[in-house]
Amino acid sequence: MKVLIVSTEKLPVPPVKGGAIQTYISGAVPSLKQKHSITILGRQDDTLPDKETKDGIQYVRVPGGLLETYRDGVVQYIKENTFDLIHIFNRPRLVLPIREVAPHSRIILSMHNDMFKREKISPEEAKEAIGQLDKIITISNYIGEQIVKLFPEAENKVKTIYSGVDLDRFVPVYSSKGRSIRASMRQQHQLGSKKVILFAGRLSANKGADVLLRAMEELSKKHPDIALVLMGSKGFSDNRMSDYIAYIKSIAERLSIPVVTTGFVPPDQIQDWFATADIFVCPSQWEEPLARVHYEAMAAGLPILTTARGGNPEVIEVGKNGYIVETPDDSKEFVTHLSKLLSNPSLCKEMGQYGRQFAEKNHNWNRVISDISEVWSEIEYKIKNKIAINVNDEEIVELDELDELDKLEIPESIPSNEKTKKDTVVKDENEKVEKVPEQRPPRTVAELFNFMFSMNRSFLLSDNEPTLDEDKEAVFVKHENEDKETLPTSVSPDKKEENLTPIEETKSEQPKKKVKKAPKESKPWINKETLIKKEFDHK
Repeated sequence: MKVLIVSTEKLPVPPVKGGAIQTYISGAVPSLKQKHSITILGRQDDTLPDKETKDGIQYVRVPGGLLETYRDGVVQYIKENTFDLIHIFNRPRLVLPIREVAPHSRIILSMHNDMFKREKISPEEAKEAIGQLDKIITISNYIGEQIVKLFPEAENKVKTIYSGVDLDRFVPVYSSKGRSIRASMRQQHQLGSKKVILFAGRLSANKGADVLLRAMEELSKKHPDIALVLMGSKGFSDNRMSDYIAYIKSIAERLSIPVVTTGFVPPDQIQDWFATADIFVCPSQWEEPLARVHYEAMAAGLPILTTARGGNPEVIEVGKNGYIVETPDDSKEFVTHLSKLLSNPSLCKEMGQYGRQFAEKNHNWNRVISDISEVWSEIEYKIKNKIAINVNDEEIVELDELDELDKLEIPESIPSNEKTKKDTVVKDENEKVEKVPEQRPPRTVAELFNFMFSMNRSFLLSDNEPTLDEDKEAVFVKHENEDKETLPTSVSPDKKEENLTPIEETKSEQPKKKVKKAPKESKPWINKETLIKKEFDHK
């Protein structure tokens, strides 16, 4: 397939300035390109060209920063290019603008944050966007549950695919390579034989570094041989001072233990800090989707202490690869768990080894790629078999694409029960029937069945040549510029005055009229099962 991956407006791809989404894309695409032609559309960056082809992948970069600016560039690019599949990351507000310029493309949305909240997107736009999607991939069960809670109609489209980690780059601390990196980093930063506790993430209040620092103050009384490393900055590639950073530095200065603040660390160097540490702590205070630092800590063979927030607990097997703090703003609970780990070096080692095995089994990139490939294969199947796009649980019937529906003889006009403007056409020299206003043909399966089963059932179901029913009349509508008559549409008796001419008054005197029999080869279209494409069941 020809696939377009649409990243976010915040950071470029590859992740030269970090970013979980950008890392996810870069980790999965190299293998996916083997079966598909892939273009990655992302934001511009001073260090990267606007267009390049690297390792068989085409990169296109447009102005970013603001979503509105980015959206314009994305839409313009898609206008000028066609794709079988458009895979959007974390921006449901891009779905409808993209659908407008790519009506025949399949669209998938990968969600790394709770972007369906009312403050992020209006409920009306969200519902319409969900209707345009074939699949919603979420980074954790938590994110999927939040989407379904707001929009139950999304339930059958949601699929969790956890992220992956580079197991070659993040080596376990007990490996020979890990020990070598550890010795070098500890010497460089004067950490010696200290028991190092590592925090990795943005230095913002919702990440909870201040709570961890307050825990260190109490913990250091019992374990004076500890050190704390705060790896991160105000934002991605942003080392500017903020009120919060000034606040946590003031706390750090009062502590009796070493506190290392690294500032922004380039993505290709963060693994060295994991190899330096003994314990990893994620003190998140907000409902975090699922921080990828958990995968990195497990790959590095570190025991984990995380909070019961969002999707973070989903990767923790309590007592095996880590512990969970149930009250994230309670520094004393951090002290309790950390003290237990610091007092049991063998427990730390066992947890670290189990975490590494857990990462190797569940969070290697091959597993992620396999899961994504499965979803893409479903899309490829639908395209190959010309299965129509689902919109709010209804199949859009594309007559020019679906072979089964090509056999249908659907009138260009459908009789309406509403009284509107009417004119007449001459059926023969002595009879006139009313011509009802022209309407669009049925577009969805539901509309098509409503139309068909409003017709005379004896005509639809009988193998014999049907005749007019005694209780119903047939209205023949002659199309403009056409000689042939359409199939008859039945009208219930209580609607006769509304839709029929006085021709019904002479009904009893007229012989039974025979109506053109539907061709046998078109008979399958009266069966509901043949109209609805079989849902793909990928094994």
